[in-house]
Amino acid sequence: QVQLVESGGGLVQAGGSSRLSCLVSGLAFGEYTMAWFHQPPGQEREYVAAIDRTNDRTYYAQAVKGRFTISRDNAENTVYLQMNFLRPEDTGVYYCAADRRTLTSGTRGSAAEYDYWGQGTQVTVSS
Repeated sequence: QVQLVESGGGLVQAGGSSRLSCLVSGLAFGEYTMAWFHQPPGQEREYVAAIDRTNDRTYYAQAVKGRFTISRDNAENTVYLQMNFLRPEDTGVYYCAADRRTLTSGTRGSAAEYDYWGQGTQVTVSS
């Protein structure tokens, strides 16, 4: 049974930092592209960042470039999202996602491309 379990959300002041974790079980973690998505209140889920399954190359949405960092620890089956300089618009539920393929610039930002999802963790940034 595949499980993705996010943790680390909470209430943060604008300008502050938070680190999210996603512990994965039930699949060969090192063989999966991992990503983070963000769902603001009342809005669609949107792509944040992804990390390749083979070479650990990282990719970011424009809105978070220079502020967020995605990383993975294959020995711990965990993907992380370090979020710095948080803004009120970063508020929402953050989900991690996994896909068996190496995705491209045309696909890695699409939620429909990912096979597995966590339940999400809430991040609230106060102004």
